[in-house]
Amino acid sequence: MHSERVNSKDESSVSISRQTSMQESIGATGFYEVTCFDQDGNIKWAESIPNLVVTVGKTNLLDNQFAGSAYTAAWFMGLVDGASTPTYSAGDTMASHAGWTESVAYSNATRPSVSWNAASAGSKASTATAFTINATATIAGCFLNTVSTKSGTTGTLYSAGSFTAGNRAVQSGDTLNVTYTASV
Repeated sequence: MHSERVNSKDESSVSISRQTSMQESIGATGFYEVTCFDQDGNIKWAESIPNLVVTVGKTNLLDNQFAGSAYTAAWFMGLVDGASTPTYSAGDTMASHAGWTESVAYSNATRPSVSWNAASAGSKASTATAFTINATATIAGCFLNTVSTKSGTTGTLYSAGSFTAGNRAVQSGDTLNVTYTASV
């Protein structure tokens, strides 16, 4: 007679893990949307511009959000000259930005004021800011600053950026409509 033996054995294991620290990160980013219209209102070109939020712009944002008590922001849009290929640095300020120059080839008496829509889902967008072009010029991009003086070197530079497709030609009678969207 033959006998069989069976040893049965159950095993189980459980592993529990948890995150040992909570980390969040925030980065200031944004982009410009530029549309060029000819004197008859026809779209000549449109482009989105990624940009660099410079150190003084980030510092301004943090100082005013976390320490400001009666702060009201005034923002103005400017155009970057396309006579050369601009370069941007995190250390750029309005007083010192060796890699680019401002274009003033527009008839607005000052840099146009920026109006903002309500923030939503971590972003805040401006309404269209209009530049009335009064010369034949080449535009490389845009910047955002706290002072309205054309060619001025004061105020806080927030960001600057260039067209990804290269510098763009404009002529007298054109209108550039620029919006900016800031995200965190």
